[in-house]
Amino acid sequence: MNSCEIEIAVARHFGAEMNLIVPNIFFHYELDLIIVNQRHYAWEVEIKTSISDLKAEKKKSPLAHISDKIKRLYFAVPDNLTEKSMALIPERAGLLRVVNINGRLVVCLEKAPQTNKNARKLTEKEMIKLGKLAAMRIWNLKESLLKEKKKNK
Repeated sequence: MNSCEIEIAVARHFGAEMNLIVPNIFFHYELDLIIVNQRHYAWEVEIKTSISDLKAEKKKSPLAHISDKIKRLYFAVPDNLTEKSMALIPERAGLLRVVNINGRLVVCLEKAPQTNKNARKLTEKEMIKLGKLAAMRIWNLKESLLKEKKKNK
């Protein structure tokens, strides 16, 4: 299970048709995935695919992943890392377990996150910036797919 597969499973879980979901952005620090709900609150999902990833995360500052723009922090991990993850993620973080069920990746909430009571709603300007990033990524992806298709002809 790789990070891209987990990203897609998490986006499906949180409903990409209802929420603004953008991968790999810099928002005061790098986020693997940001989810902005209909009320304009942001949730961060940090994706980890190995124990070494989790151990590196544990070494980060206790202030890592803290922002007034992030209301909830989740870590998403493959099923086989669930138990070991609990001791390696911040106490305030939620844990999403990604399970392969008959070839389809399904996300299960293993641990609910604490809510950042200091989090604020994103501004319209921030929402537009995220929307632009998402749109740019779509066109870059389409261009890459087209180049790959032409290359394989």
